[in-house]
Amino acid sequence: MKVINTSNQKIVANKVKVANNTISRFIGLLNRSNLNEGEGLQIIPCNSIHSFFMRFNFDAIFLDKSNKVKFLMKNMTPCKVSPLVFTAHSVLELPAETIERFEINIDDALEFYE
Repeated sequence: MKVINTSNQKIVANKVKVANNTISRFIGLLNRSNLNEGEGLQIIPCNSIHSFFMRFNFDAIFLDKSNKVKFLMKNMTPCKVSPLVFTAHSVLELPAETIERFEINIDDALEFYE
């Protein structure tokens, strides 16, 4: 999937996979050694994440049901736990520095395209 920030018209990622079942949500990015530019993983449903057993830093964007940005975690390092974001319905995990590079802010709207 492709993700565009409709607030600034920037393409955030163009190779996003979805984890929306028990197994894919459990595995998440654990089997990866990195995320390349343009890659990402959207975890649905999700309002809290962890980075235990991860091998790299990443950015996390917490989205509500309408894909509006509710919380941002920049450069999440291994062995951390995010806060519980009650307003979040999904989390988009992207390479570290993506939030800064594409100027993603709270209340921005993201659109997902097949």
